[in-house]
Amino acid sequence: MRLGVLDVGSNTVHLLVVDAHEGARPLPAHSDKSELRLAEHLTEDGTIDDAGRDRLVVCVQRALEVAEDRGTEDLLAFATSALREAPNSREVLDRVRAETGVDLEVLTGEDEARLTFLAVRRWFGWSSGHLLVMDIGGGSLEMAAGIDETPDALMSLPLGAGRLTRTMLRHDPPDAKDVKALRKHVRSEIAATLRPFEALGNPDHPVATSKTFRSLARITGAPPSSEGDLVARMLSLEDLTKWVPKLAGMSADKRGGLPGVSSGRAHQLLAGAIVAEAAMDLLDIEEVQVCPWALREGLILRRLDWMRGEP
Repeated sequence: MRLGVLDVGSNTVHLLVVDAHEGARPLPAHSDKSELRLAEHLTEDGTIDDAGRDRLVVCVQRALEVAEDRGTEDLLAFATSALREAPNSREVLDRVRAETGVDLEVLTGEDEARLTFLAVRRWFGWSSGHLLVMDIGGGSLEMAAGIDETPDALMSLPLGAGRLTRTMLRHDPPDAKDVKALRKHVRSEIAATLRPFEALGNPDHPVATSKTFRSLARITGAPPSSEGDLVARMLSLEDLTKWVPKLAGMSADKRGGLPGVSSGRAHQLLAGAIVAEAAMDLLDIEEVQVCPWALREGLILRRLDWMRGEP
């Protein structure tokens, strides 16, 4: 069966088409991205402006056409924090449905954490034991931990790399005082949520997902994507701590020249690095392994489980 997953995030509308069969690993067949930058179309109260709504409809329509051209039999379409939190979310969703026929499922932060955790568990398997999973998106940070396919502890915080860049790092390069204030804010927010994770004890396998972590791993020496998904990619706290002040001293253009960093996300890499460093440090995690599967794959796995009649 050919499945499509349409991910409407803060930065992009990403279509992933996979061939999925019972008992087999979903195999990627096609990937297509449109730059959305929805965060740049938010008013002071988080409302998505007219230009943002127009751009979203265009991106979703384009993705739908690509999915149809690729023979997609079923389309799972979802949106995350930017649409979840917008005061005019319902209006925007209704317009997307009316003009494209696509009914976007708006995931909660907890949904994101659970589905990402499921994907990571299936990728690494039961031998990984107690998993800790961290994911930094454009609008939020999710963490989940546990020994089964459903996490025993999870959280979602408004500490996405795009959100923090927009609200706290307004200059390029950023002011030192703004960087200091951001680090204090991030550590305070994360520290207040850690008790359920600390109660589970030290994880056997700390894992990170998302483009932010992949980029950070790459600039600290991890192999490029061209070497394939089965190559281990690690990110150490020691390396990350060295890179945070380097990134703080760079302009967005200069960050965009680093290996594994796209020009569209370079402006928010510093904020993502600060969040990653704080989370790893506060949880006493010396190193994480970057997993190629994340939220999109979690949605596919959930759909396949449902098709097999599993709960």
